Amino acid sequence: MRAEEIRELTDDEVRSRVAELEEERFRLRFRAATETLEDPLRLRVIRKDVARMKTVLREREREAAGAEGATAAAKSRASSPRKNRTTRTAATKTATRRAASARKTSAGKTSARKTSARKTKRSRAGGAGER
Repeated sequence: MRAEEIRELTDDEVRSRVAELEEERFRLRFRAATETLEDPLRLRVIRKDVARMKTVLREREREAAGAEGATAAAKSRASSPRKNRTTRTAATKTATRRAASARKTSAGKTSARKTSARKTKRSRAGGAGER
């Protein structure tokens, strides 16, 4: 089903269609576990159709909320500065690298201690052949 066709439907029709498709998908998944399906790609088609329908419903919800919430969002953006999550300072990058390096080093020391302890136990037991 195409997005244009979905947009022509009402919200209730879309919700009922989503429920039907999810039920069909549920049945197909069980049948797929027990037998070979005639059309195994039907599962993929159903999954994508459900996603399209849910996307259209979400768009409609956001449009409805956007009309009344647009002024509130504009006010909150004006009052608080925008945060850019992708930009990190050089100090942050360096600290992240140091922390990763420390984790590697501590992990290496732990395994070295375990290895030397095993060697000590073997030598006390009478050599590498005996354990």
